[in-house]
Amino acid sequence: MKESVPTGQVGMTGLTTREAADLLRQYGPNQLPDTGSVSRWRRLLAEFVHFFAVLLWAAAGLAFVAGMPQLGVAIVVVVIINGVFAYVQEERAEQAAAKLRALLPAQVLVRRDGETYRVPAREVVPGDVVLLSGGDRIPADVRLVVAAGCSVDESMLTGESEAVAKQPGDPGTGGTFLVNGDAEGVVIATGATTRLAQIAELAAGVKRPPSPLNLELDRIVRTIAVVALTVGGGFFAVSAMIGIPWRDAFLFAIGVAVALIPEGLLPTVTLSLAMGAQRMAGRKALVRHLQAVETLGSTTFICTDKTGTLTQNRMSAVELWTAAGAVRIAGSGYEPEGNVEGPVPAINLARRAAGAAALASRGRTVLRNESWQPDGDPMEAALDALAGRLQATRSAGNQAGMARIPFTPARRRESVLAGNRLSVKGAPETVLPLCTGMAGTAGQGIVGLEAEAIRQAIERMASEGLRLLAVAERVIPGADVAGPGGDGVLAERLESGLVLLGLIGLHDPPRPTVADALRKARLAGVKVAMVTGDHPSTAAAIAREIGLALDPERMLDGQHLPEDEGVLGELLDHDGVVVSRVTPEQKLLVARALQRRGHVLAMTGDGVNDGPALREADVGVAMGVGGTDVARDAADLVLLDDDFSTIIAAIEQGRATYANIRRFLTYHLTDNVAELTPFVIWALSGGFFPLALGVLQILALDIGTDLLPALALGSEEAGPGVMRRPPERRHLMDRPLLARVFTVLGPAEAVVEMAAFTAVLYFGSWFGAGSEQPAGVLLQASGAAFTAVVLGQLANAYACRSATRPPWQLGWTGNRMLFWAVLAETAALLVFLFLPPLAALLGQAPPSPAGVAVALLAIPAVLAVDFLHKTIRRKGRKSGTRGS
Repeated sequence: MKESVPTGQVGMTGLTTREAADLLRQYGPNQLPDTGSVSRWRRLLAEFVHFFAVLLWAAAGLAFVAGMPQLGVAIVVVVIINGVFAYVQEERAEQAAAKLRALLPAQVLVRRDGETYRVPAREVVPGDVVLLSGGDRIPADVRLVVAAGCSVDESMLTGESEAVAKQPGDPGTGGTFLVNGDAEGVVIATGATTRLAQIAELAAGVKRPPSPLNLELDRIVRTIAVVALTVGGGFFAVSAMIGIPWRDAFLFAIGVAVALIPEGLLPTVTLSLAMGAQRMAGRKALVRHLQAVETLGSTTFICTDKTGTLTQNRMSAVELWTAAGAVRIAGSGYEPEGNVEGPVPAINLARRAAGAAALASRGRTVLRNESWQPDGDPMEAALDALAGRLQATRSAGNQAGMARIPFTPARRRESVLAGNRLSVKGAPETVLPLCTGMAGTAGQGIVGLEAEAIRQAIERMASEGLRLLAVAERVIPGADVAGPGGDGVLAERLESGLVLLGLIGLHDPPRPTVADALRKARLAGVKVAMVTGDHPSTAAAIAREIGLALDPERMLDGQHLPEDEGVLGELLDHDGVVVSRVTPEQKLLVARALQRRGHVLAMTGDGVNDGPALREADVGVAMGVGGTDVARDAADLVLLDDDFSTIIAAIEQGRATYANIRRFLTYHLTDNVAELTPFVIWALSGGFFPLALGVLQILALDIGTDLLPALALGSEEAGPGVMRRPPERRHLMDRPLLARVFTVLGPAEAVVEMAAFTAVLYFGSWFGAGSEQPAGVLLQASGAAFTAVVLGQLANAYACRSATRPPWQLGWTGNRMLFWAVLAETAALLVFLFLPPLAALLGQAPPSPAGVAVALLAIPAVLAVDFLHKTIRRKGRKSGTRGS
């Protein structure tokens, strides 16, 4: 599907549509071969050979060799279930990522049949003529035939950060970025034959370093594994000392260690992150790196652009000031028709200025689907609409015989030479120093009253929140036009002695969602700063309008920022800071200064030169609609709607995901306390007191009953208070979590578990019966202990939904996935108890009425101690607040 773009015909006519279709069939789509991905069978195999899986395989082998096939089969089942589950989640994540990537299809301008079209980059074929502008990714290997002021970022190939100047005849490598200028190139290689494909093939075996979240999770699970092995070793020693044969003692110890390893923890984390990423996508935030989901939840500072993020990026030229007076322009959107008010001499000058501004622009307003929309830069499209409303002469901006001196962040202006007339538009501070006269005045210089009138006009328009552009022109003598030199020499020679035509004021209304988003950010303890290249007065006016600016002293000018990171950090480390006239290099300095002060920084960017700052930030945020490929490639998060409020929504989801990881970590560890308690009592009694739970029962708890509620906790929605407190800067497994597990929830489950076990033994006359102990009582008692742990975990799942509120305040059906998971857990309990073959395998039987009665107490016991713990913590926080 191709879309026609009215930019006219230039130079080579390119391929015909039919030729392009034939070549596409011959060479295939222009996409890299999938050399970097691992085949499905290899990914599946990897789930069975990692650290924990190898440990379990070894334990299973030992069990078979020692003549305990039940234990061996159970361990093998654990490995298979865990491996298949992890593989399925990875496949789901891969499919979700593929769908998300499809939301941002790469487009490229090509010339076919003598016309310019926008087509998907994958449809580019050898022989195509591609048209490139600053910020575009080169879609395939090309040979440049037109290169006006071109430089290419080849850092991905060479490692050199400085862009490389290009001339006609030079090659351009697919995947690199055009930093400045305009270019046309003939495609010489696509897809698997490109240089990038060859590099990708070499890099396919390079493993990506683990993220901080992965490292911490790995540390947690390895710590638990070491504890499990240590406990197993301890039980082996105790068993040997009380006379148990060493082979049985060794297998017993192996079983205990295996049972205590949290097999489902890592898959649960992966699913939680994937669900968080999918929810962010539903809120228009595309996560490019899964670990950024958690990092977003820790964000403490946001540096945001103004245009298109805080504002709607729907530019409209509303005023054009000239020496003869101001002209007011009214119109709808980008429609090239509207009302014009002002003195006739001013309108005539405004018409001349609007025509020059449109000539120096490439963006156009085009009619699509019965509405006028921007094609290219929205600001330049607004200038095109302005020229239409003033009935000024407009040009396509790329006709044959025209020379362009492109916009760069350093120049901040753009010039076009058509015939012998040079048209210039740009920031007033870069254009006005080049002007020696003003249209509509008799004087030869801009001095005295004229200079004061310009200054007052700039201040007035900027204070109204208008974005300002100065427009100037010059008639060039023929000898100067034909003179030698590259862009730098050409600009120095031609961009002097200009005549100022006027000042254009463009209005970009704030997004209606920004004010509320800023309020949420402040409630969440996240500081926000505006970092923009706009005029200080324009930036200040918009900041006041949206409620960002809190203190006039926090208005900083990029031209006067200190270079020392420490000093700069002190100036920036406040909420509501506005930094204007900032260069891309200064954005990188801003990022480093804030990180040096300990902030987790999210920074937005959309331009070619924003890439370094986005990479430097903890979370780089690029624009999906108005951003460049360079920015999106460097970012961790892409805003599909370019809306600042989407960043706040993503932070909220990031915090929810972090909280969910802590929820199911608490849930898993609580179960481990209850599982370990019978072995501790058995060891302390020297083997006199019977084991309440066996190894196979523990495996049934971990895999058969606990897994679904843990996954459901990973899907918990963000709580109402998640954005009403500062970001949490702590480890996943910290002291409060461990205290809650080992002093509150775990002991409550363990006490009821052992009470149920003991009650069945007592009422069954097991104690004191000597060799005449009733048959089946021990199996019933073990079933009661098993039931108590499952019911305790049922209550624990609801208790873990919040660290501060009891379950009845949240609603028992608030998490519908948890509701169904608990029902499934209850059904699994009944199956494990009342299906005779399975109950016999686990070494248990349905508990007696006394055992059931005591086991049922696990639910109120866990809920009661949880409520008491939360109440004490809440009162403690209130007391601490009063004391401070």
